[in-house]
Amino acid sequence: MYNVWENTLAEIEQKISSGNFSTWFQDTSLLSTEGGHIVIGVKNSFFIKQLRSKFLDVITEALKNNGVEIKDIDFEIQTKSKSKVRPHEITEPTKLKERLSTVKSTLKSTKSFTTGLNSKYTLDNFVVGSNNDLAVAAARNIIDNPGTNYNPFFLYGGSGLGKTHLVQAIGNEILKKHPNLKVFYTPVSDFYADFVDSVLKKKGKDFNNKFRSIDVLIIDDFQLIVNKEKSQEEFFNIFNNLHQLDKQIIVTSDRLPSQIKSVDERLANRLTWAGAFDLQLPKFEDKCAILRSKADLIGAEIEDEAIEYIAENINTNIRDLEGELSTILLMSDVRGLTPLQLINNGSVKVSHVDKLRPTSPKRIVDRVAKYYQLSTAELKSKSRVANIKNARQVAMYLLQEELSLSTTKIATEVGVKDHSTVMHGIKKIQNDLKLNFVLRDQIASIKESIYE
Repeated sequence: MYNVWENTLAEIEQKISSGNFSTWFQDTSLLSTEGGHIVIGVKNSFFIKQLRSKFLDVITEALKNNGVEIKDIDFEIQTKSKSKVRPHEITEPTKLKERLSTVKSTLKSTKSFTTGLNSKYTLDNFVVGSNNDLAVAAARNIIDNPGTNYNPFFLYGGSGLGKTHLVQAIGNEILKKHPNLKVFYTPVSDFYADFVDSVLKKKGKDFNNKFRSIDVLIIDDFQLIVNKEKSQEEFFNIFNNLHQLDKQIIVTSDRLPSQIKSVDERLANRLTWAGAFDLQLPKFEDKCAILRSKADLIGAEIEDEAIEYIAENINTNIRDLEGELSTILLMSDVRGLTPLQLINNGSVKVSHVDKLRPTSPKRIVDRVAKYYQLSTAELKSKSRVANIKNARQVAMYLLQEELSLSTTKIATEVGVKDHSTVMHGIKKIQNDLKLNFVLRDQIASIKESIYE
């Protein structure tokens, strides 16, 4: 049955977007097919609602293609306590002794070493969605093979989108899988303070030896290194030493290195050797999944309609999203009403809404044209010149992304006749954004100019 579901998931993955697959199918399981009555295990009730309303047809077709007889399909919430251990996961006594011996020796050799990690940050409680699936895929690769494919791993995005959570989760998971490795997490401000302290106490050699002995170095909030030239130089040297030894380097920032003033160009280039991965604002479905996961984690009861209300009205970041959830749950407890009752009687007003002022199609098109050094008329012309065509497609993408315009309306705004041309243009930009980090940088800059 395990192989059947693996094959079914592989087929589903080919038919839906990677973001939807990561969000709704990653933690599912096939519990029963007896008598054609299919039971699929899911994380919570919100997943049941989404899978039943949006993906039932694709699930049915994929199961049938894998030889499963279907009379009906049902869903069951599976908690970790309910999951069964497969026979091959049971550790033999001799292997258990060996493992305990390894753990003891590792603990003995590293007991004086502090990782700086917070154990609450794990991949299990990090919700994967279309806003972060590429970064999480890279993170899983790093956990399996630290120091190889994604080294350095540069993660950027706005405040409150989960950068610290994800990189600390990588550190915690590496320690579980590779207990012999030294993992060290530090905000760049602490790195700077330790460096200054080592200079004042003339212990520069000890400072260097500390970092050169690390197998996985995680630096958080790199943008705060601005105007600290000596710290940059020291980090540059540490970076080179670790990288030459194939030690894993992980760095977070609220922007790309090229956008951080006074950062050494050599260092900025090195940090993005393996590309740069961004965390974006979650879409509606992603926000609902995050809220449901958070509520389940703390054992709180909240109606799906209440979750959807919060998701619809919070458009800033994940931190604000979870903060609003906590506020509503607290009010619910104090007043003895359910979250939905609080919302319906007007007791709850969202306190964190999108602070960006409204924009217009004309402003988006004008800003895109200006960024690519074109006139608006050139962008909206019939020209097939590559740079004009690319700018036109970026405008199409942003008109849908920022204003949710129909393809017909977008066609009018960018000067094309056929809405299928708009669909193709949007799809091309969406695909390019997966691996084209220069394009991501460009679109981020254009968005800033739209709302400045």
